[in-house]
Amino acid sequence: MPKPRSQQISLSDTPYYHICSRTVRKAFLCGVDKETGVSYEHRRTWIEKRIFQLAKVFAIDICAHAVMHNHLHLVLHVDSEQAKSWTTAEVLQRWHQLFKGTLLTQQYQMKQPLDKYQLAMVKSTADIYRNRLIDISWFMRSLNEPIARKANQEDKCTGHFWEGRFKSQALLDEGAILSCMAYVDLNPVRAGIAPTPEQSNFTSIQLRIKAAIKGQQPTALLSFSGNEHEDQTTGIRFSLQDYLTLVDETGRILRDDKRGAINSKTASILTRLHISNESWLKLTTNFEGIFTGAVGTVEHLCEFSEHVGLQRTHGIGNARACLNSA
Repeated sequence: MPKPRSQQISLSDTPYYHICSRTVRKAFLCGVDKETGVSYEHRRTWIEKRIFQLAKVFAIDICAHAVMHNHLHLVLHVDSEQAKSWTTAEVLQRWHQLFKGTLLTQQYQMKQPLDKYQLAMVKSTADIYRNRLIDISWFMRSLNEPIARKANQEDKCTGHFWEGRFKSQALLDEGAILSCMAYVDLNPVRAGIAPTPEQSNFTSIQLRIKAAIKGQQPTALLSFSGNEHEDQTTGIRFSLQDYLTLVDETGRILRDDKRGAINSKTASILTRLHISNESWLKLTTNFEGIFTGAVGTVEHLCEFSEHVGLQRTHGIGNARACLNSA
């Protein structure tokens, strides 16, 4: 039985989550149907555009993404502190970009006169919207529903386009976050869709590489802040250069089907993450197969299980083997 969302998401433990959403049956998200020759590649643009539109509305950052033929991957960062800083007006301005709101919230935004009881109602409603704007379920609903409607309209059919539930995995520490991001970024290479990370269209790694060539980081993605051992308040606490090195070299190994050919420079990066060469390759090729729930060290998994009310901690053996092995 699938776990309820309350047992999959705990912002007090981590703001980072891996999300995977798949289409039903043989429905094409993107790609080319080999049986009919029909191309659905244009849908990648729909999805990527919508992802980045939602990131500007929600207090949720995109760390990594990959749009595949029948599924999409996201690594998300929930910025609760940002949402707390929003005024009532800013919350409503954001919410009304996606939904109509109520008559009172519309009147408030249009600066129409309201009495104190109506203002109290507006504030109460804005607090509900504020919570929804840090809610991954609302983010995925706002992403998947419009895409499903457009796809069904294009396919001239009705019914479900997506599987009923998206998969969510809590990423509890640095090793889990970076290995999951690399797994997502290397999806097209592993699937044989693209020969290299930089040629992997509609992925976060391609955007990061293009920006890095110009000495920049893409504004649409959560930035790498560097200084991974310091207390950073924003950004991914790791070196962008080290991450690109990890993904590039891992991509070459996956493409050439040569296991274990990791050079000494990359090995030193993995040592800092407490991940062995062999475990890194396992994680970046079979992350979802190794971990079906939350991901992190044994200590972090035990804490997470206690906080979300799980009677049994899942994944301890794989955590011990893959994330405490160096």
